[in-house]
Amino acid sequence: MEYVWLRRRDFLAGGRPARGGKGMSGAARRLSILAGALVLLTACGQTTSSSTTSAANAKSAADMGGMAALIAAAKKEGKLNIIAVPPDWANYGEIITGFTAKYGIPIDSANPNGSSQDEVNAVRQLAGTSRAPDVLDIGKAVTLANLDLYAPYKVQTWNDILDNQKESTGLWVQDYGGYMSIGYDSAKVPAVTSLQDLLGSGFQGKVALNGDPTKANAALNGVMMASIANGGSADDISKGVDFFKQLKQKGNFVPVQATTATVKNGTTPVVFDWDYLSAAHGKDVPTWKVFTPSNAILGDYYNQAINKQAPHPAAARLWMEYLYSDDGQNAWLRGLARPVRMAAMQKSGKIDSAAAAKLAPVNGKPTFLTDTQATQAKDYLASHWAQAIG
Repeated sequence: MEYVWLRRRDFLAGGRPARGGKGMSGAARRLSILAGALVLLTACGQTTSSSTTSAANAKSAADMGGMAALIAAAKKEGKLNIIAVPPDWANYGEIITGFTAKYGIPIDSANPNGSSQDEVNAVRQLAGTSRAPDVLDIGKAVTLANLDLYAPYKVQTWNDILDNQKESTGLWVQDYGGYMSIGYDSAKVPAVTSLQDLLGSGFQGKVALNGDPTKANAALNGVMMASIANGGSADDISKGVDFFKQLKQKGNFVPVQATTATVKNGTTPVVFDWDYLSAAHGKDVPTWKVFTPSNAILGDYYNQAINKQAPHPAAARLWMEYLYSDDGQNAWLRGLARPVRMAAMQKSGKIDSAAAAKLAPVNGKPTFLTDTQATQAKDYLASHWAQAIG
């Protein structure tokens, strides 16, 4: 349920019309009574009210009095803090510049290559300061483990999003997704046709994950994909841990977080990562190819949430509105990610059809982790990953 507090227009001082006292003439008393009646009629007739819900407590733009009021409040705050959002990740660079161009609100982007866990750590460590993140873009397992940090908010396009892709009160909502893949520089390693190929001598010191799987969602799903391809399941990530242990024993696994820079300079010529991120490396490395094993098609979406102690609460909510607008969703699509409103936008004709046509086809039935499976996988990695790889 959403609450809107309304301000009542004040009466004149004293709260009621003055009485005609002793010594007042009859004419004066009649004038006083008439004036009082006019004041009362005026006060009763003015039913227009304005929202007084603070931005920090607003659960929708309507709580702020509408989008115009939300925009005004965000501009008054004059800043937005984001975290762990590289500009080359799902085309976030275009989204960041687009938001600032549209609203004139500068963005402070902290720790671009940070993990989902780094994001929630920053929320806790910087709580009460102006440097705290206003918004978060985090993986499923970390999202579910930190529900106490988020503020409920429903964007205007809320109804376009499936119920299983959002928390019912708006604590989090999925934003964009894709499929786990193996990207590789075909000029530096043999062709990849299965995960077992990566155990070969041609991959010595060349295979990497996008982060630490105990902290980073992309890396966790990389291990999960390896598990499914090696006889595990969405309920059992252990086979993936075993696979990476084998890679480490053979000297093929590189415990370095893969980034655009490490791919470009050749430090990580083979990377487990989301297909939309992997495909983007082709701009810098023309010989880059992307392989998705047909026996382990693993999909996932990231989640967007607002820090309930956001130092810029109006800007945080405006950012959410922008991300889930047609402009924001199409920008992610141009980054080769699948926006959460894609089906609704295709139906309404608002989709960027040229960008949609560039998405790689998915051949087979994909697996999506449930909330329980994601949490179980995170817990298993917390207990077994370091021992297997250390």
